[in-house]
Amino acid sequence: MPAIDLPLPELRAYRGSSPLPADLAAFWDATISEAQQHPLDARFERVETHLPLIETYDVTFAGYGGDPIKAWLHLPARGRGTGAGGEREPLPAVVHFLGYSGGRGLAHQNTLWAQAGYAMLIMDSRGQGYGGQVGETPDPHPSAGGVSYPGLMTRGLLSRETYYYRRIFTDAVRAIEAVQAHPAVDATRVAVHGVSQGGGLAVAAAGLAAGRVDGVIVCLADVNFLADYQRALEVATTGPYPELERYLVRHRDHVDAAFATLPYFDVVNLGRAARVPAYFSVALRDTTCPPSTVYATYNNYGEAVEGASPEPVVKSIEEYAFNNHEGGGEHHVARQLAWLSKLLG
Repeated sequence: MPAIDLPLPELRAYRGSSPLPADLAAFWDATISEAQQHPLDARFERVETHLPLIETYDVTFAGYGGDPIKAWLHLPARGRGTGAGGEREPLPAVVHFLGYSGGRGLAHQNTLWAQAGYAMLIMDSRGQGYGGQVGETPDPHPSAGGVSYPGLMTRGLLSRETYYYRRIFTDAVRAIEAVQAHPAVDATRVAVHGVSQGGGLAVAAAGLAAGRVDGVIVCLADVNFLADYQRALEVATTGPYPELERYLVRHRDHVDAAFATLPYFDVVNLGRAARVPAYFSVALRDTTCPPSTVYATYNNYGEAVEGASPEPVVKSIEEYAFNNHEGGGEHHVARQLAWLSKLLG
């Protein structure tokens, strides 16, 4: 196959180049704790989609800084989860995070996991929704309007306090709390899932939830973004990573500050804290999220050890040898449905 990255044996052993900040956990402890000082105020308003097998709710909850974040919640209207008397048994939930530039879309657009019998929450990505599906959640923070390269990767880049992904990673943790707040959901059985940026958010959410939010039991991360930034800048030729390069081409004096910020938002680092099973996918011809960056995430996932060694985290990865950033697509979805069904029943 075309050599766009390391040889396959090296990929399978690659652990990344990102430095691990000594105060990573303390930074995120403070960030999540601060967000949780704001009442979650999760609100669910039933909407009509004319899909008779799906109940859909327009969701609003408080994310980073107490900012209102939009989401959709889809529930199976009947079938699995309904008792003989018509009562609904609590449903396991899938929190779905979106790819770069996309928003939550229209209410009827994405109901896959609800079709499979799960509660499905689709979190809107603040400040996105200008590509792919439409979004409705603004990003009101001052750094969102600061000097940056077009896109999101460089917003607030010069400080870990102001970087865009501090806000959306925090939103992702609060999205877990939001789905758990609905009475139809089994708060002890939540999966996090996404593709590309969504895959990065799923890994970040699994790592950040560990020890902070109970109930997350599995992570599904496909061709994940937001990993091993230095390596990504060396290899990626398409997609959002080059935004960083183009910004630093002009702002030559910002290189050190940028690379002091990015390790706090590298899912290679954040995923180390995760303690739940994970099912990854990687595309070996991916020029947007290079396979080495995905393998760095996978190989470090669940491997943070403090004190006594915990039980190893169960994880596996599917390789798609001939695919670019579309990854396993519909074929991988079929595998995920079977995999999650075995785990959640």
